[in-house]
Amino acid sequence: MDLVLLRILFVALFATVCFFLHPFGIPYGWLSALAGAAAASAVIVFELRVRALTLRRLIGAVAGSVLGIVGAALFCLVLRTAPISAQDSAVLQIFVLLLMTYVGLLVGASKGDLLNPAALGTIFASDKPTRRTAKVLDTSVIIDGRIADIAEAGFIDGTLVVPEFVLRELQVVADSTDGSKRQRGRRGLDMLQRMQSNATIQVQIVPDDFPSIREVDLKLLELAKKWEAKVVTNDFNLNKVAHLHHVDVLNINDLANALKPVVLPGEKMNVVILKEGKEYNQGVGYLDDGTMVVVDHARKLIGRPVEIAVTSVLQTASGKMIFGKLDENGRGAMTALQETAETAR
Repeated sequence: MDLVLLRILFVALFATVCFFLHPFGIPYGWLSALAGAAAASAVIVFELRVRALTLRRLIGAVAGSVLGIVGAALFCLVLRTAPISAQDSAVLQIFVLLLMTYVGLLVGASKGDLLNPAALGTIFASDKPTRRTAKVLDTSVIIDGRIADIAEAGFIDGTLVVPEFVLRELQVVADSTDGSKRQRGRRGLDMLQRMQSNATIQVQIVPDDFPSIREVDLKLLELAKKWEAKVVTNDFNLNKVAHLHHVDVLNINDLANALKPVVLPGEKMNVVILKEGKEYNQGVGYLDDGTMVVVDHARKLIGRPVEIAVTSVLQTASGKMIFGKLDENGRGAMTALQETAETAR
């Protein structure tokens, strides 16, 4: 609020000075004041744009404009000796100066991200340290909830950034007329509240938005670029798009797959057959972590625990699948149990 008042005062002061001084021979006071207010407004717009620049881009813009001015000065030395009138020479010199400065400013700002300010000295080494370690959360990973457990366990460092447009999307889901969506949205809000109440987890709600971009996923990627942060998600499509935009991604599903126990062919395990498989006489069960186990010749054992020997392991995009066969000892034990049960009946 103080900055807004200061900018209004700056515009008013500049307009008042121009009203009394009539710069550039402007005959009317009101016209001079209007021109002064317009010039002051342009200065404020320029200031806002400069504030939004990263330190790297600011250094690149300054370096590019200085080089452009130096190049223009050298070129003007040649123009002064050219066989043209003094008026034409002055116009050309001004044009070259503006052109070289403008080009140098734009090129320097666009290439500023390639600079490494930390290499120039420790004075730049602390440039946005919190942003570089920040993690931008998307809607799906908040609703999923596992991010809260991972953060509480200390496996996520830095600040967890939640943009306001993600909060708005969560609120829309929580207010949905569909019961399932409403429950998911409220779960996401509960997960955020849980992380905010934990003193060991840094959660920051940021107002950064990109009105020109409609898709929430693309807004997340732009925010990650701006903050030099990583995106945390479990959305397969967002993961692919982020790689195309050269944005680092932490996928919760990839982490879950990596943490699943390693199973080698020949190992034995116990599993409950829950349903029949796609192929003939197959049974399907699941481990505690959700890994699917396909067992040959187990169709008639649905609803019963069996001991199997692992024959192979298949890693797919959606997770890991384990194939096995009934262990002879386990199958014999199961047969004995069945005979005992039938005898008891």
